[in-house]
Amino acid sequence: MLDPPLSAAVPPTQSVSVPLAGGTLRVDTEHSDLPLTALCGFASRRNPKRPFLFVSRVLGRHLPVAPATLHDVHARLAAKLPGDLPGPVVVIGLAETAVALGQGVHAAWRERTGRDDALFLHSTRYRLDHPLLGTFDESHSHATEHLLYWPAGADTRALLAEARSLVLVDDEASTGATFVALTQACRSAMPRLQTLACVTITDWMGAERRAAVAGRLPVDAVFVSLLQGRFSFAPSDAPPPIQPHVTGNGAPKDHLLPGNWGRLGLRAPPSLPPHVEALTTRPGERILVLGTGEFVYPPYQLARRLEAMGAEVRVQASTRSPILPGGAIADALEFPDAYEDAIPNFLYGIQAGQYDRVLICYETPPSTAQHRLIEAVSGEPVHFNPVHLQPDQA
Repeated sequence: MLDPPLSAAVPPTQSVSVPLAGGTLRVDTEHSDLPLTALCGFASRRNPKRPFLFVSRVLGRHLPVAPATLHDVHARLAAKLPGDLPGPVVVIGLAETAVALGQGVHAAWRERTGRDDALFLHSTRYRLDHPLLGTFDESHSHATEHLLYWPAGADTRALLAEARSLVLVDDEASTGATFVALTQACRSAMPRLQTLACVTITDWMGAERRAAVAGRLPVDAVFVSLLQGRFSFAPSDAPPPIQPHVTGNGAPKDHLLPGNWGRLGLRAPPSLPPHVEALTTRPGERILVLGTGEFVYPPYQLARRLEAMGAEVRVQASTRSPILPGGAIADALEFPDAYEDAIPNFLYGIQAGQYDRVLICYETPPSTAQHRLIEAVSGEPVHFNPVHLQPDQA
């Protein structure tokens, strides 16, 4: 279970043409801190609006990654952010793919700078009985609408309202349109905003588009990434893929989501519940810690704890993103979601016998456990919100 080395030599530039189900994707790197093959692969999406996908190898979403590798990526991106950003600072991670990435960058930047005036918040696809800060669309996504909620605490609401710097975190950027839409959704809530930072692992906008995006933003912006490049896609005459139903029912989810793991704002990384901290391992045990949907950063924290105990740990997450097997994506496992939306969720690339244990982590009640997933991977459900646990389960 070896990850691609992050310290390998990096070619000055690289060009790759990738044949996919719906056409040919071409990427050209302009600058990269790490090898392209260590950072990402490519696959075909079941999405007629954009039939290709940049598949990160260092994100811990579609592919399993060592927790130490994720920590390194968070630290590398945080080190590229100015330490003297005008405060207060608000860091927003985009659901669902970049929730843990945003929270990891926020934590690493706080640790590097020693500052405590930074708030983390992530967008969500779930409706809550809580005041909305704004909404925005990710036009090429399988599920376009994002919701942003006002932080829950008076101190965090005040920090956001006084924010002078906004840090937007996504796994990759291709057109920059989502950054523009997200900034517009936040602008009225942050009247003192002066500086914007757009953070990605891979930035495929290219120099011209990046400059055009900067011109559409209301304040000065910096772009931070581990790779900058550009892409083009030549569609074939193959029939467009059929996208499964991946939009939720829009019903409030408060009864499923009593905890605040980032949707309602966090000044510091969350603490793990005692019953989760009590989980142990043995040196050399092969463990997959699996996040579910938007619930990914606390599972990563658990994975780091188990890794520190000497286990051979990988972290990954289920997703609603529909991808065709092939390229960077191996087998696909489909099962119902855990949020009462009756939409398919997916887990990619897991093989029988690959792990000694699979810990499937939930922010939702035990009644939402995905039995098809649990049975398929011989998994152990771990529910993080003790409010849902019976006394003998806590």
